Amino acid sequence: MADNEDPKKGKKSRGTDKQVCGYPISIFFIVVNEFCERFSYYGMRAVLVLYFKYFLRWDDDMATSIYHTFVALCYLTPILGAIVADSWLGKFKTIVYLSIVYAIGQVAMAVSAIHDITDSDRDGTPDNITLHVVLSMVGLFLIALGTGGIKPCVAAFGGDQFNDDQESQRRTFFSVFYLCINGGSLLSTIITPILRAQQCGIYSQQNCYPLAFGVPAALMMVALVVFIVGSGMYYKAEPQGNIMMDVCKCIGFAIKNRFRHRSDQYPKREHWMDWAEEKYDKLLIAQIKMVLKVLFLYIPLPMFWTLFDQKGSRWTLQATNLDGNFGLLVIQPDQMQTVNPILILTLVPIMDSLIYPLIKKCGLNFTPLKRMTVGMLLAATAFVCAAVVQIQIDNTLPVFPSASQSQLKLLNMGSKPVTVKLPNNDQMELLDAQFSDNFFTFEAEQISVSISQSGGPEMTSSISLTKGKRQTLLIPSNISEEWVMTEDLTAKPEEGYNAVRFVNGMTTAVNVSIPGEDVELIEPFHYSNYSLIKYGKATFTIRSGSRSCEYSREFGFGSSYNFFIPNIGPSCQDDITFAEDIKPNSVHMALQIPQYFFITAGEVMFSVTGLEFSYSQAPSNMKSVLQAGWLLTVAVGNFIVLIVAELAKLPKQWAEYVLFASLLVAVCIIFSIMAYFYTYIDPTEIEAQFKKKIDEDDEDDRSQIEKSEIEMVKKDSIKCHDEDDAAKQTKM
Repeated sequence: MADNEDPKKGKKSRGTDKQVCGYPISIFFIVVNEFCERFSYYGMRAVLVLYFKYFLRWDDDMATSIYHTFVALCYLTPILGAIVADSWLGKFKTIVYLSIVYAIGQVAMAVSAIHDITDSDRDGTPDNITLHVVLSMVGLFLIALGTGGIKPCVAAFGGDQFNDDQESQRRTFFSVFYLCINGGSLLSTIITPILRAQQCGIYSQQNCYPLAFGVPAALMMVALVVFIVGSGMYYKAEPQGNIMMDVCKCIGFAIKNRFRHRSDQYPKREHWMDWAEEKYDKLLIAQIKMVLKVLFLYIPLPMFWTLFDQKGSRWTLQATNLDGNFGLLVIQPDQMQTVNPILILTLVPIMDSLIYPLIKKCGLNFTPLKRMTVGMLLAATAFVCAAVVQIQIDNTLPVFPSASQSQLKLLNMGSKPVTVKLPNNDQMELLDAQFSDNFFTFEAEQISVSISQSGGPEMTSSISLTKGKRQTLLIPSNISEEWVMTEDLTAKPEEGYNAVRFVNGMTTAVNVSIPGEDVELIEPFHYSNYSLIKYGKATFTIRSGSRSCEYSREFGFGSSYNFFIPNIGPSCQDDITFAEDIKPNSVHMALQIPQYFFITAGEVMFSVTGLEFSYSQAPSNMKSVLQAGWLLTVAVGNFIVLIVAELAKLPKQWAEYVLFASLLVAVCIIFSIMAYFYTYIDPTEIEAQFKKKIDEDDEDDRSQIEKSEIEMVKKDSIKCHDEDDAAKQTKM
């Protein structure tokens, strides 16, 4: 189209002539596209680690490792996207093609979370977990390729839509653009955890991961459609070649040339990049030197991202062991991530308009590198806070048996008290329809238990215990009958649910209805399987024949109960007794707010300042190279997480937090030393000096050529004159 030509070539304005409030109408499609894409990405990522743990049944370390591998890939693929866009396809086609790949990946993730597609026995658990793992891994790879590939293209494509005389509008666009990023992140991390907490399924109701992944998939499709609809209004610049490729080729030639001339007979050069002078322009070499100087400073930076990106993995898993009741609001574990974008939107203007000017008024030279150092220290402080919270959590957890131990609890199902003798324990009396107060720990696999009722004979029996397990011995009303052993939980219930189980102490079968499901029929003097109950008040309906009653109880987060039904009377609320095997989460989720505050304050000081520093120190044509280098530090930081998670294998989670904090402090010291010796430069001034020198050299070359030409003319003139003279002499 003629109206899409570059104005630098003397054609019309970029895009169409249609404008709204002085802005090209095309940018509104780009802004909506970015909002939907960021909602899609952060919404899927918010619930990802819980999907790994509770749907795919991976342990904490495996879930953390795969999560950070995915995030690392998302920050490696922007380099590929930038090369493809600048060298071959152009930004528009790159965004469209990779958005299609992105949308397919999101759909694959949503399908992978549908448990019913392989749940042939309809028990709520996938029978072919391998299929779900393969689908999810393919989906995540496509998402990483898509989101990373379009990352360097969308903002630049939006900037392309403005004319050179619309600089103020372009700045406003970038502000709105990054506001959309944070807005999409904030909304998605609020909404998708709520969707995940819903119950859905064809044959059995489970946590609704398909919906939590399906909504981001739908938003990605909306993003793609909106972007394509605006196609006719965009200015689409042709690929101009990729500066990153030129930089890599120049560096490669310098290294190869230096290797060829490594013997002492060749004189040394001031900088190793000077070995590229035989083939490349001196200005390009000088620009690469400036870039390498900044990239050298980037070496310690991945350690910051190692800590920062654990918000979505370790910290989310930590939140599953916390109490999310905020009074009028109940927060899901994965919703705590919303604290980060909320604090970003709050802290960025506070830092810029209050904190930094105040520090400047105090006479302190708070340079960008000093800000980044402080940001790293704040991130380390955040992990110290996380370690303190983890210690509080560990103090509230029950002492579960080790691999060489067994634990036993007792329940007297009779209507009379009993006396019980256990090895290495004092004789105790257990009242009717009562549990023992706690679990007893044993090292032996076989123990002898003696039980007697008042006025009756003592019964002694040898019972088998299972190593590493908790069990409850059900003592029947007639102690000469069979003694039944249950197997109890040895870990907190998943996702903050409460695990409940009923023991029938009646001579008739009992049916217990739980909100949303019916417990199987419980035989006399037997027990049910565990059922998971959400936070809040739950009412159970208990039936046996024509008799029924209701039992209600308030539940917290992450508890486990055994309920004993001695009979069904008019007031089973008082008759039913219970044992609280695992206490509900008592450490409040609000204790995570300080660690989120410190990590976000660190992000504002480190990330925002780092981008500003990189931009200011980069040559005019190599800002994208430093942007790629910056994104690479994020990728490397995420790889460090999975290396530590797999190799450290620390027995306590708080110790891992302290290890990460210590590593960042050590790296921070190294970075502060490097920053001390760094000299700030003005790339524009250096480039101007080089161009001036080149112009002067060109002028000298032109003068030299002109002198040479004059000399040649003079020589020719003299030669001709001499020839004429010779001719004249001959004639004479």
